[in-house]
Amino acid sequence: MPTPKKGLLLVNLGTPDGPESGPVRRYLREFLSDPRVLDLHPAARWLLLNFIILPTRPAKSAEAYQKVWMKEGSPLLVHSRALEAAVAERLRGEYEVELAMRYGNPSLPDAVKALRSRGVKEFILLPLYPQEAASSSSSTLARAYEVLAEHWDVPAVRTVPAFHDHPGFLDAFAAVARPVIAEARAEHVLFSYHGLPERHMRKSDPSGRHCLASAGCCEVLTDVNRHCYRAQCFATTRALAERLELPRERYTVSFQSRLGRTPWIKPYTDLVLPELAKQGVKRLAVMCPAFVADCLETLEEVGLRARDQFLECGGESLTLVPSLNSHPAWVDSVVRLVREADGAAPENEPGTGLPKSPMPGL
Repeated sequence: MPTPKKGLLLVNLGTPDGPESGPVRRYLREFLSDPRVLDLHPAARWLLLNFIILPTRPAKSAEAYQKVWMKEGSPLLVHSRALEAAVAERLRGEYEVELAMRYGNPSLPDAVKALRSRGVKEFILLPLYPQEAASSSSSTLARAYEVLAEHWDVPAVRTVPAFHDHPGFLDAFAAVARPVIAEARAEHVLFSYHGLPERHMRKSDPSGRHCLASAGCCEVLTDVNRHCYRAQCFATTRALAERLELPRERYTVSFQSRLGRTPWIKPYTDLVLPELAKQGVKRLAVMCPAFVADCLETLEEVGLRARDQFLECGGESLTLVPSLNSHPAWVDSVVRLVREADGAAPENEPGTGLPKSPMPGL
């Protein structure tokens, strides 16, 4: 019998179709209607969304999007499309490749339909989130499984797990960051991750006793917190700092993008910035390793707003380290992640018989 045709579904979070209030409102409505994002009673979520968030937030968000919107479209979509094309070229003859967004376009149903129309019988799902969280990876997987289950013949599915500690991801981010940090002559590196409400962390604690119970609960990954988003962020930071040869006093971890009045995981990026300036840091580099593609949260929130805040507090420069986007080392790593998840042996370096490194010279 012929081998079933395989498809690779690359999934990122999503972006509005345009930088105006209308498209932003549609995007926010879909995004914030997800019970894994706004985990409130349905009635409370509906009231908050329709009477507080949607009347005011779209105009503010649209203004922010307009500052970073590219000629080709949303930065997240543009960079994700470039990654899709590069990965498809590398996997030509092995996998059909499609990009989807959890919210907005290209939608998961459309991407699955496109792959099915090309004869795909087996799926590999790669959620493009390094650290796992219910509001990103779990929501994406739940929706993808739901879409695939709508077909009469449900296809076989394999999932690439969170890759916060995968050597390919870490080596690729270090390769992007190293020359930028050097050129900026950065005295300090801030690792700024997307924040989440503290209640999300506690819901993911199987013991009900460990999460946020002490100041150092996320400093080491254990069986109890192995799936904790915050602990995985700290693990990513330690691994990147080691690759970048950053001593502990030269880097800080923080969390950005908090919304509302409930406590979010700390420390907060906008409160850490003035503290660093007060400590005498003049040249700061910021890495955002929760994002594999530059987007509103990196380009506008950090590259513009955080930079202005740091300069106002006495800093001399804040340099945003670009995300992975479609960097060749990241393309290599995506290919490696897919093949490993699919049970394939890694490529070997020619003439060595040893597994191929995701980056030349490593």
